[in-house]
Formats: sequence, C-alpha cells, structure tokens
Amino acid sequence: MKLVDNSIIFNYNFISMNTTKTILLVVVVALVVSFIGAKIFSGVSGPTGNNLLDTVLGKGEIRAGYVVYPPSLIKDPNTGQLSGIFYDGLEEMGKNLGLKINWVEEVGWGTMIEGLKAGRYDIIVTGLWPNSARAKNVDFTGPLYYSAIGVYVRAAENRFADLDRINAQNVTIATIDGEMSSFIAQSTFPNAKTLSLPQDTQVAQLLLNITTRKADVTFVEPAIAEEFLSNNPGSIKNIAKDRPVRYFGNTMAVPKNQDGFKAMINTAIDELFYAGKVDELIKKYEKYPGSFYPVAQPYTLP
Repeated sequence: MKLVDNSIIFNYNFISMNTTKTILLVVVVALVVSFIGAKIFSGVSGPTGNNLLDTVLGKGEIRAGYVVYPPSLIKDPNTGQLSGIFYDGLEEMGKNLGLKINWVEEVGWGTMIEGLKAGRYDIIVTGLWPNSARAKNVDFTGPLYYSAIGVYVRAAENRFADLDRINAQNVTIATIDGEMSSFIAQSTFPNAKTLSLPQDTQVAQLLLNITTRKADVTFVEPAIAEEFLSNNPGSIKNIAKDRPVRYFGNTMAVPKNQDGFKAMINTAIDELFYAGKVDELIKKYEKYPGSFYPVAQPYTLP
C-alpha cells in the first residue's frame, strides 16, 4: 500500500506541476499578444496619432491643406500669396492660439479628404460645405458664414420654371468632380446627364459651360455668379433666387474622432465671432453685398 500511495502522490504532483506550467504559459502568451496588439494598433484612431491636439501643441503648428475657392481662399496666380476669409481667419486663430499655421499643400475637391486621412495635413481650409458623404470620413468645424446655392441657366432659358424638369435625360448639368455641384446633381437630379470637369477646375468654369451651351444647368453660390456676370453681363440668371436648392455652412474639415483638436478650433472660431473679426473679414472680401449669410448671434440684446 505504501508503494501505491507514493505512486498516487507522485502522479498527482506531476500533473499539478504540468498544469501550473500550462497556465503560466497561457498567461505569458496572452500578455505578449496584448503588448504586440497595443503596439500595432496604437494610433489607429487618426492618421497623425491617437491625439492630434497633443501632436499640434507639441510641434507648435497646424498643418493646413487648402482648396482655392475665392473669396474664402484666394491664391494670387503671379506671386502665390494666399488670402481670403478663411486664410485670414485661420491666421488670426493661430495668433490667438500661439500656433504657427503651416500652409503645406494645395489640394483639390476630390483628393482633399484622402490627404487629411493620410495625415499630410491637420485641417482642410476653404469654404467647405458639409454633407453626409463627406461626414463619413471627416468632422467639420463650426461655420464662419452660410451660403445659399442658386440654380443657374442661360439668360434666355425658360424650360425650368419647375425645377423638377431638370431631372430629365435631355438635360445636362455642369459639375466638378468632388465639388458640391456633383453631389447636388446626383442626389436631387439623378436622371439628368452630367458634364463633369476635373477637380482642380475653377468653379466659374461651370458657368462658362452654360453660356457656351455645353450644359444647361449648374449650381453655384451668388458670389461666384456675380463675379462671372461682371465679366459677362446678362449671360446667365438664377432661377432659384427665392428658393435656393441648398443652404450650407462654410466650414473647415478635421480628422474623424479628434474631439480635442476640433474643440480647440471651434473655440478659436467663437473668439473671432465675439471680437467682431468674422464680420470684418466678410466685409473685406464680400465683393457683392448680400452674397453671404452671417451666423446668428447666440444671444439677443434686451
């Protein structure tokens, strides 16, 4: 019996030791996998790292990608000098924040979001109009002002008293790839044909395609149309002056899920509003009064 008892004790101890080793091995493997996973997936919430705000504050600069779209963002063709409502506005915000604005890249409507997601810049600067398609990939700041989008046709065009008549196969809409005209055409007038221009095309080219009869209709804001009319009097008209096809806030885009960075930018925007700087910028660059709609004050005086 003693031998049997010792064998039982030996087998029990042997099993216990192997079980303990197995448990320890499993724990070690789990820790290693967790550590590797943390290394691999650190920073996946944004192209510039987990916390864009920390990165920006650490470097002391905001890297801006920009779309040339006067008067929100203007580029002198001879000198390359930038100006405009959003350019001046972000520069003023940078001064208030103690951060340098580094204008790193001019981008197009169709590639601006991919560049932001890839981390080539921290913010897209222009008068950017939010929509659902864009919101899947970026977040938007508060607007500096609003725009109403008109429906422009040739001056002698009388077919579209009812805008629904635009939604027909014998109608051609002038659009720019990735620009809001293309989204409006796709969502509101899907049966119409489109004459699509490359994303780096100046928006005024849409109106030129109307006057040259390459297209029948396009969608732009009054500031663009009024500038075109100053050079081409009586050539086009807005058939939706009293009922714009869209209203949009003019915003900037930032990477998804970077709430701290977005909150900092929005606070800087609010500071411009309360100091009267946004009104000054609109007055400075709004060539045709009434082109833009100001953001409503968050209070009313008694």
